[in-house]
Amino acid sequence: MSQRIFILALEGVNKTFEGYKAISDLNFYMDPGELRVVIGPNGAGKSTMLDLITGRTRPDTGRIEFESKTDLTNSSEYQINRMGIGRKFQTPSVYVFHTVFENVLLSLKGARGVFASLVHRTSEQERRRIHEVLATVGLESRAGWKAGALSHGQKQWLEIGMLLAQDPKLLLVDEPAAGMTDEETHKTGELLLSLEGRHSILVIEHDMTFVRQLARKVTVLHQGNVLCEGTVDQVQNDERVKEVYLGRKKRDKQPLSC
Repeated sequence: MSQRIFILALEGVNKTFEGYKAISDLNFYMDPGELRVVIGPNGAGKSTMLDLITGRTRPDTGRIEFESKTDLTNSSEYQINRMGIGRKFQTPSVYVFHTVFENVLLSLKGARGVFASLVHRTSEQERRRIHEVLATVGLESRAGWKAGALSHGQKQWLEIGMLLAQDPKLLLVDEPAAGMTDEETHKTGELLLSLEGRHSILVIEHDMTFVRQLARKVTVLHQGNVLCEGTVDQVQNDERVKEVYLGRKKRDKQPLSC
């Protein structure tokens, strides 16, 4: 009988900071090609979870596996990125004085560094790849613009494009809809949905309208542990999830079925 392969698996993961338990016996699994949304109240451990996956911090105990074969717990951020895991932070980080085209050029898989990338002769293959990425994120017509001239939403799309240029297997996207207009938020949802299947995507988000647009499966974190998993309707209608978000003091201790 073949063993099930997960693109990402966290098993028994714990992380404490100066007496505060940010992650508590966390078990989390994602299938290859899946688009998963993780929600939870402030302090639920969402950002710490991403930090652990990407090697920004190390777990106290537990195991983090990539593609059911590689243990990430002792790998550096650089090594994890090279394995095919890309992360987009909430605040877009782009080269504002370079063009949109140059931003993607600098991010291409195997790029040589800022100066070397900008002065070398771009190959036809690289140009095709850059325009393919820009078409995917809806910025092909802005290729010659300075990145600093883009709107907030367009900068978010550019940074997603910069991740795609690295050809990652797993994208970790932290609150992509933050600060966007409703139209930009909807377009971002369409973009992420278009990538589903070609990449595995884990999205951290608060905007429940955006979550509903995206999610096939939602994971709710609370106090560093999985509180519930299921469809948007299942998690929104679950009493324990309501209690966590409403801040009630008393909570049902029975295990969840969703």
